[in-house]
Amino acid sequence: MKRYIRNLLLVSAIAVGSASCSSRHYAVQSVDYQRVTFDSLFDATPDVETAAFLAPFKLKVDSIMSPVVGQLACDMLADRPESKLSNLIADILVWAGKGFDEQPVFSVCNMGGIRASLSKGDVTIGNVNEVAPFENKLCFMTLKGSHVIILFEQIAARGGEGVSHSVRAVISKDKKLVSLKINGETINPDAEYRISTIDYLAEGNDGLPILKEGFNRKMLTDKSNNLRFIIMDFFRENMKNNRVVDSEVEGRITVE
Repeated sequence: MKRYIRNLLLVSAIAVGSASCSSRHYAVQSVDYQRVTFDSLFDATPDVETAAFLAPFKLKVDSIMSPVVGQLACDMLADRPESKLSNLIADILVWAGKGFDEQPVFSVCNMGGIRASLSKGDVTIGNVNEVAPFENKLCFMTLKGSHVIILFEQIAARGGEGVSHSVRAVISKDKKLVSLKINGETINPDAEYRISTIDYLAEGNDGLPILKEGFNRKMLTDKSNNLRFIIMDFFRENMKNNRVVDSEVEGRITVE
């Protein structure tokens, strides 16, 4: 392990030195590699020198990441077309509206932005950071009903995304939108719908380009509005009120 780390550092130093000290142009002639599996084998014979070097950093990181922000009723993961964790995060996006004088009728989050699962029991700051590691920030916008229909056609084409409790959408096995209701009502193409999401999706990314058509946008740029901090605030509020956070798969998006 020690030799591997030293060799890696040596190769990196040579590469940096070559890039910074020479004006010559180089071309890669061949590439060779080997796979190194990092598992419990390395724990059996720890590198004492490396462990000692990392110890003060680990202590600092643990002190930041280990505080508990809430409790979870069951294990949760994100999966299409619908899952407990994606439902929870979508509902949190709606819940967050109360802090900004917003009342979104539904929310959308992307499965690709949920990067870890959550386990039953204590949820720590570190756990939330693993689930939402990006700098995505809360965003509110208004969509015409005709654009809401297109949005769910795009969601159907992806096999489902995270949507909030008010949504009931049916998609076909070939990923076409079959039906859609919000709060039990069919979509009025001429009506306006206030939604919550994240800035990454608001820019039309991850296969949902229709969100670029949203207007009356409220883009929250402060760091405190990062999705991970919004999630932490939700857990803390529930913990303060002695509530264990739960979520269910309830037919928000179904495949027929």
